[in-house]
Amino acid sequence: MSERKPVDAAAVGMMIVFCFVMGLQQIFLKATGDDIAPILQIGIRSGIAACLVCVYLVLRRKRLSFADGNWKPGLLVGLLFAVEYLFLGEALRYTSASHAVVFLYTSPLFSALMLHFLIDSERLSVAQWTGILLAFGGIAITFLLHDGTSPVNTQPNQLWGDFLALLGGLAWGATVVLIRSTRLARVPSEQTLLYQLTMACLVLVATAFLTGQTTINPTPLAITSVAFQTLVISFAGLLVWFWMLNTYIASRLGVLSFMTPLYGVVLGAWLLDEAIEPGFVYGASMVITGIVLVSGHGWIKQRLWRAVGRRKLPARGKG
Repeated sequence: MSERKPVDAAAVGMMIVFCFVMGLQQIFLKATGDDIAPILQIGIRSGIAACLVCVYLVLRRKRLSFADGNWKPGLLVGLLFAVEYLFLGEALRYTSASHAVVFLYTSPLFSALMLHFLIDSERLSVAQWTGILLAFGGIAITFLLHDGTSPVNTQPNQLWGDFLALLGGLAWGATVVLIRSTRLARVPSEQTLLYQLTMACLVLVATAFLTGQTTINPTPLAITSVAFQTLVISFAGLLVWFWMLNTYIASRLGVLSFMTPLYGVVLGAWLLDEAIEPGFVYGASMVITGIVLVSGHGWIKQRLWRAVGRRKLPARGKG
C-alpha cells in the first residue's frame, strides 16, 4: 500500500463540500419526516445504494473476497451501522436536526476511548484526554442547561432525542473500532460499505414495518430527499470518503470533519428555522473543540513545533 499523503488544497476543498453534504443529511430527514419516517428513508436509501455499489464493483471488475472469514465481522459492523442510523432516525422524531448532528458526531470521542484500551499504539495523550473531558463537559452542559419550558424549545421530549443521537455517536465509534481491529482493516472499502448498506436496509426497513412507520406521502420534497440521500450521501459520498481515507492521512481529515456539525447547526437554523438555545451553543462549542483536540492532536502538535522552529531560525542566523 502506498504511503498516505498529507492534506493538500484539493483535499481541503473536497472536505468542505463533503462536510456540507453530510450536514444536509439531518436537514432532509427532519424536513420530510412527516412524509416518510426517517428510519424508512434510511432503509430505502441504503438498499438502493447497496445495489449501486454492486454495479460499481462489476464495472470496475472488483471481486469480493470472503476466504479469510471477513464476513463475520462484516455482518457485525453492518449491524452497528444499522443501529447507528436507527438511533439517528428515532432521534430526529424528538429533537432538532442541529442537536442531532452535534451529538452524532461525538463518535471520534467514543472510538478514541475504546481504542485506548484495546490497542497499545492508540494510547491517548494528555491533549486528547483534555479534549475528551472538554467534550463530555460540553455534553453535560447541553443537557443540564436545557430548559424544557423555554419558548425556544419547540420539540417535546427533546432530551430523549438528544440522548438517542448520542447513542448513535457511540454506535458509530464502535463501528470504527471494529473495522480497525478486525480483518476488515485489510478488506477493500467498497466491501465494508456493502456490508453496512445491506444490513442497514434489512434492519431499518424491518424496524419500520414492526413499528408502523411505513406510511409514504410521495411529495416532491420527500422524493428529492430519498434521491439525494441515496445518490449523494450513501453512494457517492461514502465512496469519496473511503477514497480520501485511503489517499490522505486520516487524522488530518478527522480535524476537518468538525465542519459537518457546524454546517448542520447553521443549516438547521437557516432552512428549518430551528431555535438555538444558549446552553446548546456553549455545550456544542465545547464538544466540537474537544473533537478537534482528540482527532487532530498530532497535526496540532506538529504545527506548533513548526511555528516554534520558524521563530528560532532567525536567531541561529545571527553571528
